[in-house]
Amino acid sequence: MPRKPIKPKAAEGQSSLLDGEVSDDFRQAGIPSVLDELSREDAEVVGAVEEGGLSFDDVLASPGMPDAHEWPKGLSSIHHMQLSWLAGHHRLTSEWIVRVNRDLARIAATSRSMETPEARELLAKLRDLQDYRTALEADTQVEMKALKAWERSRVNAPLDNNKGGLVKVRHPNRDFFLADLFDYAMKDDGASMEAPIFTLSTKPDLTIWEWRSKDGSKYVKVAPSVMGRATQHDKDVLIYVVSQLVDGLNRGRDDAKNRTVRFTVYDFLVTTNRQTSGDGYQRLHDAFERLRGTSITTDIRTGGERVKQGFGIIDEWRIIERSKSDERMMAVEVTLSRWLYNAVQAFEVLTIHPDYFRLRKPLARRLYELARKHCGHQTQWTITLELLQEKAGSKSTLKEFRRAVRAIQADDSLPEYRFVLGDNDKVTFYVRDAQRLARGILKRIEGDA
Repeated sequence: MPRKPIKPKAAEGQSSLLDGEVSDDFRQAGIPSVLDELSREDAEVVGAVEEGGLSFDDVLASPGMPDAHEWPKGLSSIHHMQLSWLAGHHRLTSEWIVRVNRDLARIAATSRSMETPEARELLAKLRDLQDYRTALEADTQVEMKALKAWERSRVNAPLDNNKGGLVKVRHPNRDFFLADLFDYAMKDDGASMEAPIFTLSTKPDLTIWEWRSKDGSKYVKVAPSVMGRATQHDKDVLIYVVSQLVDGLNRGRDDAKNRTVRFTVYDFLVTTNRQTSGDGYQRLHDAFERLRGTSITTDIRTGGERVKQGFGIIDEWRIIERSKSDERMMAVEVTLSRWLYNAVQAFEVLTIHPDYFRLRKPLARRLYELARKHCGHQTQWTITLELLQEKAGSKSTLKEFRRAVRAIQADDSLPEYRFVLGDNDKVTFYVRDAQRLARGILKRIEGDA
């Protein structure tokens, strides 16, 4: 049976990636995220997060269990339900570990002693969370072994897990190693979630893109190479590398203290739900080239450091092992830019849902990022369509963008969130879990009473 969740206490306030204050009131902030507290005037600029957010206990009580009709056919429903529960709690626990580590990084950056009551409390909380995560992983390993044994009795059982807007699960019978828990805690960095660095185009984008925040305090200029600007799908590499680094830092591994990550290409392709054919390897090669060639000039602060500088999204990539039978790259090393690594070291990251990698459309992926960044586990987030287009980085006309957003709304495929585009061109994102949404609305009603 699942273990009773630990209830982490609220940490003190901290600086966010984008220089706003992160809420330390968990009745409003819900599960921690890089979420700016907004004045009424600012809310009109970035969209308004509705009050009545959920506490840690509220979210943990219902960690996004899929509806019965959404379960993949061919899997034991009992094992599937248990693994869904464990995966949701592992993802939330990982998010809390990041929050505590972010607070500890803040203390270290200001040269404050780790012997203070605040630091000792945070370290004790970190140990509790790590113990709980270990227990979740042990339970998950048992469930995965049981599920694997069940699947072996139904070899090649077909899975019909498609939904409009989502590609199929390409590796349903993947080997269940403990490392697969990595899927449940994939991390996206807050800087590239905020600014539209990656192109939404599916064709080579050779234009220079500039973006400035409404208050003028943040600026990004993105210039492509001859191969074009890095795409939203290329960002899978960045998410995978950032996730490995954050996981290593969370577990105290020394190899996570540098900007270079080594990984096997096959593991990357499977984790990000890509094809493992020759085409999958070639697409990754092209993504490396675009990521290395795309140049960014920005003054956005990461890890407490603000400098105006130019750099590539990744500094370097290299093949360290090739297949003996052909020229496929088997293992590679990727070195993050210092700007992005600063964000990782400061734990300026957010946990994303594994189904992000199943979203077909680049715009759908971008909308999920924005919902995750600005809504988090709140009940809802509202933004004007025009501002949403700007934050998404779309170059289409407003009419075309409206049509594209309505198509994604009809697909109803975003993980964790759904949204509605109203006749007044206001877009409202809602947390997908009906129980959470009901509790959030009830809290808001009680607060207004």
